[in-house]
Amino acid sequence: MSRMTPFSSPLLLGFDAMEKTLERLAKSGDSYPPYNIERLGASDGKAERLRITLAVAGFAESDLDVTTEENQLIVRGRQTDDTEREFLHRGIAARQFQRCFVLADGMRVVGAELKNGLLSIDLDRPEAERLVRKINISVKD
Repeated sequence: MSRMTPFSSPLLLGFDAMEKTLERLAKSGDSYPPYNIERLGASDGKAERLRITLAVAGFAESDLDVTTEENQLIVRGRQTDDTEREFLHRGIAARQFQRCFVLADGMRVVGAELKNGLLSIDLDRPEAERLVRKINISVKD
């Protein structure tokens, strides 16, 4: 028996990667670090912007890494365990994380800022050009 998916229509060509991305997102269950995504209004004729804000208290700039890989925004955090300190109680663990956000075509990262334990990453999507292209039909005898 074959599996029916939203992208199994013969009219949707080349959406295999999107289907795999959706499956991967459904399997990811880690909720650390918490984050917000907000829409920033378009101003001065600029395109609409988005801001992703992650709560990364305890992480320094050198502990964080923000990269884009194909159509993904990847935020990694690595804290080193301080072995010189002796804890009587340790409720704040030094932990690592990796948070991935899938970006739509045309989305680009404008910048990132770390302030008061919050990492803000700004994205925008410039208006796409409407491209109409005539395809020549060749006739073979």
